Amino acid sequence: MWGRVRRIGVRVAGGLRTPEKGGRAARPHNLFEAAAAYVSACAEDDQERIDEASGWVSPEALSFGVNELACRAVVALARERGESPRTVARALLGLPAA
Repeated sequence: MWGRVRRIGVRVAGGLRTPEKGGRAARPHNLFEAAAAYVSACAEDDQERIDEASGWVSPEALSFGVNELACRAVVALARERGESPRTVARALLGLPAA
């Protein structure tokens, strides 16, 4: 019974990843690696790296990873500045203080 459950879990987890391009036999990337590569490529306006990172995981997983990265970055910056995460997020987006 547990073997069947394990096989189902492997199929579900495998469905969250998109096949790697280029036929590399390297280990698959996780969603946090994909998010870090995607965000850094966006910051550097590197379309080739953006496209590559976008193919590492499903769009839903990438969206979750980017959201998690944004949350962690805002919290870290808020601690560094001694401000609230809300204030930092609004400042980063160029919004007036609430």
